[in-house]
Amino acid sequence: MHELLDNIAWHTLAGPHARYASGSGAARRYAAGFSPIVGFADGARPDFPALTPYCGPDEHFYCDGWSGTPPPGWRIDAESTMFKMVWELPVLPEDDAPQAVRLRPEHVTQALALADLTRPGPIGPRTFELGEYFGAFDGARLVAMVGERMQAGTLHEISGVCTHPEYQGRGLARGLITKLVRRQLQRGETPFLHVMRDNAAARELYERLGFRNYRESVVRVVSRG
Repeated sequence: MHELLDNIAWHTLAGPHARYASGSGAARRYAAGFSPIVGFADGARPDFPALTPYCGPDEHFYCDGWSGTPPPGWRIDAESTMFKMVWELPVLPEDDAPQAVRLRPEHVTQALALADLTRPGPIGPRTFELGEYFGAFDGARLVAMVGERMQAGTLHEISGVCTHPEYQGRGLARGLITKLVRRQLQRGETPFLHVMRDNAAARELYERLGFRNYRESVVRVVSRG
């Protein structure tokens, strides 16, 4: 499992999500419209030249686990670290969000607006095709959501965790996460997630729920230039 998690983007894009990817050889990216994430067969020595024909000059991509010098024609736009966390609680959690709504195509505009406001990570208009997404609503207004993204082997990522600032502190994200964790465990999957180094509050929440830190990894935003 850890071998897959160490290079989860590649194992996802070359495996279960190959139909959503473009690229060739040892380099893949999610196709336009999905999350702007790239993966390489050798994460420590990424083959950017193989990826170049599939990337536009105005696109920016998230790249995990690589800390080398970019090759000619590529640049680093941002750099930080994030924690990879894996579910380890032996008890199946209760569904704490029984009223959650499964997000459908008609919810995409609201979901993208919420993501743009809260910045939970890379999301595109087609990201919601990658797995189950659930939302909490106040009337017709989407105020929190959680969904699924990368997967390989039994690993399945929980992603897109966000709550509108006016609704924080009500346990909405917590409820949605436990709902999705429960569904994944019932399918025989192992939930995991990523959280940025600076997001200490989210890390504490995930630890309370049952996630444990696996490793800290470099994450960069890269583009052609």
